Amino acid sequence: MNTTTTYRQATEAAFARPTAITATGLRKSYGSQLVLDGIDLTVPAGTVFALLGPNGAGKTTTVRILSTLIEADGGQAQVVGHDLAQEPHEVRASIGVTGQFSAVDGLLTGRENLILMADLHHLGRAEGRRRADALLERFGLVEAAKKPISTYSGGMRRRLDLAMTLIADPRLIFLDEPTTGLDPRSRRDLWEIIRTLVADGVTIFLTTQYLEEADQLADRIAVLDQGRLVAEGSAAELKRLIPGGHIRLRFVDPRHLAAAARILEVTSRDDDALTLQTPSDGGVLSLQSLLDRLRAEAISVEELSVHTPDLDDVFLALTGNHSDPSSHSSHSHSHSHSHSGNHTTGKEFSA
Repeated sequence: MNTTTTYRQATEAAFARPTAITATGLRKSYGSQLVLDGIDLTVPAGTVFALLGPNGAGKTTTVRILSTLIEADGGQAQVVGHDLAQEPHEVRASIGVTGQFSAVDGLLTGRENLILMADLHHLGRAEGRRRADALLERFGLVEAAKKPISTYSGGMRRRLDLAMTLIADPRLIFLDEPTTGLDPRSRRDLWEIIRTLVADGVTIFLTTQYLEEADQLADRIAVLDQGRLVAEGSAAELKRLIPGGHIRLRFVDPRHLAAAARILEVTSRDDDALTLQTPSDGGVLSLQSLLDRLRAEAISVEELSVHTPDLDDVFLALTGNHSDPSSHSSHSHSHSHSHSGNHTTGKEFSA
């Protein structure tokens, strides 16, 4: 496919629907090592886009290219409406970048760090202090504002780091593994901040190894492996790519269990519990088809549960890599429908 034509089509699509990032054919090598092998990305404005991949897949390189920190060897991109190669200064003025390692100055206080960042952006003395104080309040750092950063916890430092990124009011923020090293509570606090930013119209480009993080936050997820995008879609769409989903049926009458077993593909059956499992992608159409078949045979089901693969299954299948054990999402979705019409949603956790 002609790269120029693809880029033009992608750019035209960006005008039809606001996009924060449109990139085609991005390539990057370090010596003989190919890091990015012609990737295409489209990130709608006001959404969270998560880039997943094992270590060395090219996630940080992608962020460094799109944030103008390094140049690509090939390809084209527009970031917040500006050509990445022709207008790097305009791109830098519209974005914020924060990574897994805090960029704050440990010798200064929290407020001094924010004011320093405001000065670097030439905001003016009064405006810089106004924004600094507003961000301290927004991020729950008012009490610690006059304390040196050396006294901050990891979660507090990460919140301050993100606040410093926001001092210039960027419309696009690159978060490169922002919750690495944080405890679960601090991680979830940062998730809430990210959700608030997106609600305000900010676009988030997130790289992470925490699959639960992508599942919780991202509108769209792309999986990068060995410099190539191997899949892209919503979390639900990606989970449906992987076989292993099934529907579990429970019956009251053993005769109905036996009748269902005759007409369905059965992967597991328990006569004592009056249950069986049948393969399914978890989609509405397949569920409806199953219920229609049971109804046609006058088979009564007491309870029905839909089990779909989780993102860790997707990650393993697409990259051949397990996610880091500490980041294991392990939440195989189980949607249960009982005969009484109650609907419960649960999560199964595995080691």
